[in-house]
Amino acid sequence: MYEDDDLIVINKASGMTVHPGAGQREHTLVNALLHHCSTLSGIGGKERPGIVHRLDKETSGCLVAAKNDVAHRELSKQFTARTVEKIYLALVAGKLRKETGVIENKIGRHPVHRQRMSVSSPRGRAAKTEYRVLRSSEQASLVECTLHSGRTHQIRVHLHHLGNPVLGDKIYAPRLAKDFPRQMLHAWKLGFRHPRTGEWKHFEAPLPDDFNRAIAASGLQI
Repeated sequence: MYEDDDLIVINKASGMTVHPGAGQREHTLVNALLHHCSTLSGIGGKERPGIVHRLDKETSGCLVAAKNDVAHRELSKQFTARTVEKIYLALVAGKLRKETGVIENKIGRHPVHRQRMSVSSPRGRAAKTEYRVLRSSEQASLVECTLHSGRTHQIRVHLHHLGNPVLGDKIYAPRLAKDFPRQMLHAWKLGFRHPRTGEWKHFEAPLPDDFNRAIAASGLQI
């Protein structure tokens, strides 16, 4: 979506893991970036060069990576200070009780199911998600979610807590996952200050075909 000497912004495809890890060493975003870019920031080490933030494997959309350490540090400061604009689209089960709202439940590792995060964890960390319903029916809703923190699975956990889990989510709503190709979550918009110039940069990733098909199948239109 954008590239210069300091950074690259990509529209990550669903199904692509961001960096190598246990069970997957190849075909990750890091592998693709190393093939495409002559240099990447070394702050993340050999496993995560250039990676400032992550998206779940099944989540599509905007992601920025740093090409040098100066850019990486400056972008990381913005993420830590929560000055980065991060807006997602989520297709969720059912109709939300309120058209707009703010969810501020703490999030931590589930005490029993270690793959899951939970709002009831005794070691939960502060998390804030602002949401707005764009379209809804009794069966499904298309929801715009603005992140004011960056906890693992934050949107998925918060919407599940509301009683409106993300459709296709095999971890938090497995019974609703079979009719969808993946979890229907898309990193729609990303905005930040350019680490070198200070200019505000804003990006919007178009919805992928599978997301548009899921919206249509749910009887909703964006």
